[in-house]
Amino acid sequence: MKSLSLFLLAFAIALAGNAQTNSMTEAGGGAARAMSLEDCIQQALAHNYDVQIQRYNPQLARYVLEAAYGGYDPVFNISGQHNFDMAPSSYNPYSTTVTPNTKYDENAFTSGLNGLLPWGLQYKFSGTIAQTYGSQNGVPFTDSRGSSGVTLTQPLLKNFWIDDTRLNIRVAQSRLQSSEQGLRLQIISAVTAVANAYYELAFALQNVRVLEEALDLARTQLDQDKKRVQVGALGALSVQQDESQVAQAQAGLITEQSMLATNQNVLKNLLTDNYVQWHHVTIQPVTGLEAPPRVFNLEDSWSEGMAERPDLLQALQLVKQQGIEVKYYRNQLFPELDLIGSYGLNGASVKSDTGGQFDDTLDQIGAGQNQYYSYGAQLTVPLGRVGPRNQFKAARVVFQQTLLQLKQLQQNILMEIDNAVIDAQSTYQSVQATRQARVYAEAALDAEQKTYAVGKASTFEVLQYQNTLTAARSQEIRALADYNEALANLAQQEGATLEQYNIHLEAEPGETGGPQSNALFPPVLSRASPGSAQTGEAQRDNVHPEAEPVETGGPQRKSLFLPVPPDAPPQNP
Repeated sequence: MKSLSLFLLAFAIALAGNAQTNSMTEAGGGAARAMSLEDCIQQALAHNYDVQIQRYNPQLARYVLEAAYGGYDPVFNISGQHNFDMAPSSYNPYSTTVTPNTKYDENAFTSGLNGLLPWGLQYKFSGTIAQTYGSQNGVPFTDSRGSSGVTLTQPLLKNFWIDDTRLNIRVAQSRLQSSEQGLRLQIISAVTAVANAYYELAFALQNVRVLEEALDLARTQLDQDKKRVQVGALGALSVQQDESQVAQAQAGLITEQSMLATNQNVLKNLLTDNYVQWHHVTIQPVTGLEAPPRVFNLEDSWSEGMAERPDLLQALQLVKQQGIEVKYYRNQLFPELDLIGSYGLNGASVKSDTGGQFDDTLDQIGAGQNQYYSYGAQLTVPLGRVGPRNQFKAARVVFQQTLLQLKQLQQNILMEIDNAVIDAQSTYQSVQATRQARVYAEAALDAEQKTYAVGKASTFEVLQYQNTLTAARSQEIRALADYNEALANLAQQEGATLEQYNIHLEAEPGETGGPQSNALFPPVLSRASPGSAQTGEAQRDNVHPEAEPVETGGPQRKSLFLPVPPDAPPQNP
């Protein structure tokens, strides 16, 4: 007898598992594929369209930065020219003679190399050589001359601290780091969306099972009551109530199966860049809905959010960029005071018989016997400065506006984290409450069924207890899904999503270009310890080495910090 009972139990379990698989296949319309949350995240990081699109932005920003360094590229030029001139003969009234005509030909070549150095020094290397031949007053001549030298110009006021090239480079560097944070923000958003969609799919799947059980209960009750009506132990009204219960259960199940299919599609869309290929795949979540206890500390969450939120780090970069522009326009208010110096060598060859040659001139230049040099200073003072002054004022106003926007974002982040912590705490409490409600509902239905079996309860009362149990089971699953989604949303608000799921950005092999080198390659899931991951703190140190305390109010005991970029202008420049 015991063996028969075990066999029947095993058979019932097998039938239940088969029914669950069939319901999933019907909802998804294709072959089932078991996937954990980590599997889904890895799939999304490799194929999610939003991540793929955002991944190009750091590449574009890096190309812009490299183009900005082109301002230091030297420029080489070379030219050659032939000149011919003939002057007609003329009469000299004082000597009563006719001056013969004059003609000459000239071959001239020039070359130069000029450029700019990072501290503003302008250099220009130049070389010229020319050969002239012809006749003057009937006497043939040939001469050659040339020079080689360098001219240096160093600004001391305007364009000394920062010039156009340095402005473009610093802004491009900041935009590159901002684009990396934009990629990190998109990855966090994508991972959070995948986690929420995964939990919604798990909820819909388990809720379908709950409604299937409710339908089975309703059908069992209907069968039992039909038998009682046949023997005259129950009125026909009870059967009609049972049939109504079955119909309602079927309607609820159909609606939830439709929601299950919709949640399947939402998750698939986040995981793939080829929806047609995934359309007939039914995802089976293998990561269960659990409620791990967690201690929530609002101050720690605030501190982490202030340190890790990518949108805040982007806002800091925007403040830095505007500070660089204020510094640039402030430097443009000064007059131009430049130190100028030049040094070079001359050479010449004049011969009336055999003619001057290039070789003789080059030999003299190489010997260094005929030197020339000059040095001095040049001051240029604009009389009006209306344009630069107003540009500086406008840049300073924009900086103050950007700084206020940063503070507003910081305050919004504190509020968002506060709300996320409250949501996580309340959903965890809901899990405990709904779990107890489900246990009590099961016990109440069991007691009511026993009472009904001895004829002391009506069909209507049993159906009410069945509805209560179904609702309690759905509410418990809903609370579990809400709690897991609340944890995912809290991690997103803290900027800790990558750390929570052990996601690291792979650097390009052999590249040591700093934090920006980590942004161009697919992020991967790793089982490494969280301490080995590169966090936003390391990137933050590259951007904002200084900070000043800001009063944020509220119940916190320790002060939060608003980082101030090193290029920020003084309050009253």
